[in-house]
Amino acid sequence: MSPLSIAIVGGGAAGCFAAITCAEANPAARVIVLERAPTPLGKVRISGGGRCNVTHSCFDGRELTTRYPRGSRALIGAFQRFQPRDTVAWFAARGVTLKTEADGRMFPTTDTSQTIIDCLLAAARSAGVVLRTNCGVDTIVRAPAGGFTVTLTGGETLHADRVLLATGGCRAAAGGALAVGLGHTLQAPVPSLFTLHIEQPGLKQLAGVAVDPVEVTVPGTKLRERGPLLITHWGVSGPAILRLSAWGARALHELEYRFPLRINWLPELDEAALSAAFDACRQRTGTRQLNNTPVGGLPARWWEHLLHLAGLPETLRWADLTRAHRQQLTRQLTATEWPVTGKSLNKDEFVTCGGVTLGEVNFKTMESRICPGLHFAGELLDVDGITGGFNFQAAWTTGWLAGNAMAAGPAPTTAATAGTPG
Repeated sequence: MSPLSIAIVGGGAAGCFAAITCAEANPAARVIVLERAPTPLGKVRISGGGRCNVTHSCFDGRELTTRYPRGSRALIGAFQRFQPRDTVAWFAARGVTLKTEADGRMFPTTDTSQTIIDCLLAAARSAGVVLRTNCGVDTIVRAPAGGFTVTLTGGETLHADRVLLATGGCRAAAGGALAVGLGHTLQAPVPSLFTLHIEQPGLKQLAGVAVDPVEVTVPGTKLRERGPLLITHWGVSGPAILRLSAWGARALHELEYRFPLRINWLPELDEAALSAAFDACRQRTGTRQLNNTPVGGLPARWWEHLLHLAGLPETLRWADLTRAHRQQLTRQLTATEWPVTGKSLNKDEFVTCGGVTLGEVNFKTMESRICPGLHFAGELLDVDGITGGFNFQAAWTTGWLAGNAMAAGPAPTTAATAGTPG
């Protein structure tokens, strides 16, 4: 009996992790990774500003699922089998130590993504995985005798008993074409994890100012997030904005990325506490000008800008603050409202929501419920997480599950409808 042959389409985090898992679990299997790009693991290389945010230090599976705007229910069982603690142990066993930063993100102690890339490629070589780059896949069809016939871009064909699709987010129609050709349906892809364009006088000159925490909301929706916000040359970014974009991906897409953004710069102070802070400044520093006495720990430059937005004179002293002044300042501090005019990707890191419909996949094995022998992993699925290492964790988990399931064999013999990409 010939050894099990496994074809993995996509050499990103999920595809490589699945390949390694499969080859280590079944050393007799022939595992090949087909990557269209010149080099594998491109997204790993740029993640976290080149440091690679491998995972997040959230070790409770159910709590972990709350970081996924889409796919949380499907991941409950998956994270019981492979979660961040297992990711940390996996890399540690191969000589890579991860560290935890104050916000829970986990990076290699070397602070370079090359450490993760080298680890994965070394593990793949050691396990006997064959990696082919500059190798696109045009079609995949069920073979009459069982398994699949995989046709490469140059016309070459391969036979595989099992196939894993790990082609990444289907931002373009072609991204999910192989899955559609084998009978699957896609949830429409729209961007997730993006920053917001805001055109306001004086904002560009304040690029680099960070305020933590703020609360951001979109009036007319239920979207509300709290966390750090960063002023940029084009508008606003930071964890609060990225989380808002993740949870609001579809709603904001429907609004064509033009909507009012409301910001509370001091969310930890309610109206009474803010009023008390004003009174305290008036009593302690009544002769000082407002612009020299920030409230609530706001950065000095940003405090001055908010005073300007509130229409208060630069030379106004706390002792001269009128009721009308207080109302103007309170409104600006708690409900600044800016029109959003568009979006940008979060640096070079891009995530989409949408992808293969989750009900069509068995999350115990990541195998298709429609086409036996076909598996999925990573962002091609309609699963996406907020920023902080959660998307990579979903890639490691689904890749690990798929890799073990494919290694188990034997090759499926159940008949299924053949297909080609549409």
